[in-house]
Amino acid sequence: MHLLSRCPGSPLNRRTFLHVGAVGALGLTLDGYMRARAAEPAAAKKPKAEACIHIFLPGGMAHQESWDPKPFAPVEYRGEMKSVKTKVEGEVLNECLVNTANIADQIAVCRAMTHGEAAHERGTHNMFTGYRPSPALKFPSIGSVVSHELGVRNNLPPYVAVPSQPAQDAGSGYLSSSFAPFSLGADPANGGFRVQDLTLPGGVTPERFAARRSMLDAVNAHFAGKEKSDNLDAMDTFYQRAYGLISSEKARDAFDINKEDAKLRDGYGRNAAGQRMLMARRLVESGVRFVTLTYGGWDLHGGIVGGTKNQLPQFDQAFAALVTDLKQRGLFDSTLIMISSEFGRTPKINATAGRDHWPKVFSVVLAGGGIKKGLFYGKSDATASEPDEDALTVEDLAHTVYHCLGIDADKKLMSPGDRPIDIVREGHTRKDLLA
Repeated sequence: MHLLSRCPGSPLNRRTFLHVGAVGALGLTLDGYMRARAAEPAAAKKPKAEACIHIFLPGGMAHQESWDPKPFAPVEYRGEMKSVKTKVEGEVLNECLVNTANIADQIAVCRAMTHGEAAHERGTHNMFTGYRPSPALKFPSIGSVVSHELGVRNNLPPYVAVPSQPAQDAGSGYLSSSFAPFSLGADPANGGFRVQDLTLPGGVTPERFAARRSMLDAVNAHFAGKEKSDNLDAMDTFYQRAYGLISSEKARDAFDINKEDAKLRDGYGRNAAGQRMLMARRLVESGVRFVTLTYGGWDLHGGIVGGTKNQLPQFDQAFAALVTDLKQRGLFDSTLIMISSEFGRTPKINATAGRDHWPKVFSVVLAGGGIKKGLFYGKSDATASEPDEDALTVEDLAHTVYHCLGIDADKKLMSPGDRPIDIVREGHTRKDLLA
């Protein structure tokens, strides 16, 4: 029987076979996340970091109740929470960050982050892309640019989202969807956690899997000279990567958090913060270039004390464990960590014992590959209302992150219509942050 006659029904073309033959029979639904480039271009500069873990705290974490407490401000500004001394003389953190205070000599806290977007979506766009939102163009996230520039390593997707892509602005923007993140699709803190699409569906044996791949290769060859399309080329790469990931035991193992020692999992915390950060460490150790993970909900317009105490201790335990674990494995100096939120919260406590949106000043944290240790960089004023020293823009933050990863942030990428767009426009690397 001729190969093409195996798929009766509507008129057959290559796209029909790919969707019905490969996706339908095998259950492959990787949603384009594995469309990684075959080539792996060299970085523009020798990197300090080989990978990045971006910990995003959605909702707008209050800087006053985390990284920048104001113990000497009036109570209506400082709030009800207390502070704890850190290993860096004269510097304090929120009372819930006890473990982080003990590793403060390993991290850089930037207390004068600033931008002008008070809406969640626009602030998130700023922090994920290094650009203000534009109605004319959708910019790629930092993770997608890293995927584009650094490519695949160890047959793993270069950009992974834990547990899922946190926002549209964390995607590939004007770049091909080949560079969007691969989402786990489930929380590693859940019992019975299993990554979507990494196992063969019931009834599909390894032999049938191999045969299906051979059939697809034959169909690709048949249509190679008949259809020319960037989308089809991306689909080719998508399926090659999907097959490679499913068929590689080593690649699949990278996502198997159950292979971690039980005591280590306990040390991170058997909760969303702990297991997501542990998964991130596992992924960068295995070869993933960029991991974005989310934790919590920090849009605390009311009850900010209770909301903070309910979430921050788990974060504190997990983050301190992540730093310690990376150091013990010799990975800390080659792994950049960034902690961000879309903006901060208003200087004054409001009528519902919370704080509202405030992008004028807030805090981000950097650590690991290429970053100076034990640094508290920049200052907010006495009431945490605005920057007082070394204000840090989103452009400069993105530029610094790219520098640590060995990517030339001044390089131009091609948008649709072959228009050259700067990876970062007008930013520069903050050398005071660098080791």
